[in-house]
Amino acid sequence: MAHSISVKTVKKSNIDRLDFDTIALGRTFTDHMFVCDYEEGQWCNPRITPMDTISMHPACMALHYGQALFEGMKATLGTKGAPLLFRPEKNAERLNFSARRLGMPEFPIPLFVEALKQLVHLDQKWIPPHEGSALYLRPFMFADEAFIGMRAANSYKFIVMASPSKPIYTNRVRLYAETTFIRAAHGGTGEAKAAGNYGASFYPISLAVSKGFDQIVWTDSSTHQKIEEVGTMSIMFRIKDKLITPKTSDTILDGVSRKTVIQIARDLGIDVEERDITINELISEHRNGDLKEIFGCGTAVVISKISSFGYKEDKFELDEIKENYADRLKESIINIQQNVSEDLHGWRYKILD
Repeated sequence: MAHSISVKTVKKSNIDRLDFDTIALGRTFTDHMFVCDYEEGQWCNPRITPMDTISMHPACMALHYGQALFEGMKATLGTKGAPLLFRPEKNAERLNFSARRLGMPEFPIPLFVEALKQLVHLDQKWIPPHEGSALYLRPFMFADEAFIGMRAANSYKFIVMASPSKPIYTNRVRLYAETTFIRAAHGGTGEAKAAGNYGASFYPISLAVSKGFDQIVWTDSSTHQKIEEVGTMSIMFRIKDKLITPKTSDTILDGVSRKTVIQIARDLGIDVEERDITINELISEHRNGDLKEIFGCGTAVVISKISSFGYKEDKFELDEIKENYADRLKESIINIQQNVSEDLHGWRYKILD
């Protein structure tokens, strides 16, 4: 298909209503969105339109059978005020992996990137200028065929919307290791960014919050010992001077931020190991003084430092060390995203070439 995107702009922008100092996280959206339809076996009618609600039939298959997925990424401002994307092709590749797992059509990667470029260019005034803020981009796809029946849908909608975001998780986070509920099991959809993976997490997270924690450490479904993820982020441990992160599997999302942190750590000369790590090992390393840091990494936060973790009735506190890996890695990644430092890996995308 030709990747010619039609554009219809708003008559009057809502940007004047936005106070960048008091952004309502996840509730504020830019003037426009990108929409594309999948019909009769192909993607068609790619378009940018004014942000609006979408209508759907009550028999919309995504509502009944869960064929829905999403991605998360950011646009930032460079040193000269130019908008930039960061590794968008990796999000496109992961979106297509998720689509295959859910029996949905893949979306053309060049069109994915071009849609982001044109949407961000059009709404670039919505990118917050404040340090640590960004324009959060949410590409998502869902089955919109009106049909009640157990099969994959024949029609889909792909949309990208954008939301200015202030920094989140600015304070250190408290984690609780979950030993009853699970995020994913082998053979399931854990390595796909399926919408249903997240809905099932809200109840156990609420239980952790009621115990005084902020988020959950997800463990494996069979032993509840192997650590997999933290909340909606990948998780990293500094034991002595080595950075350890769980190896990916079909129960762990292969995060773009995870890949980035691993590569930047190696660029900085930090020893990185991808392997299984258990709760018991973590407790043992904490008790002997070798567990120096824990942090999560994800698109929205880049890196979020952890202050403590709980397991059953025990709680383990972590001192914040001055020469920590989390700050070094976060600064290095943000500097690349914002065109402050050299991009050795070709991750930074200009909106206009």
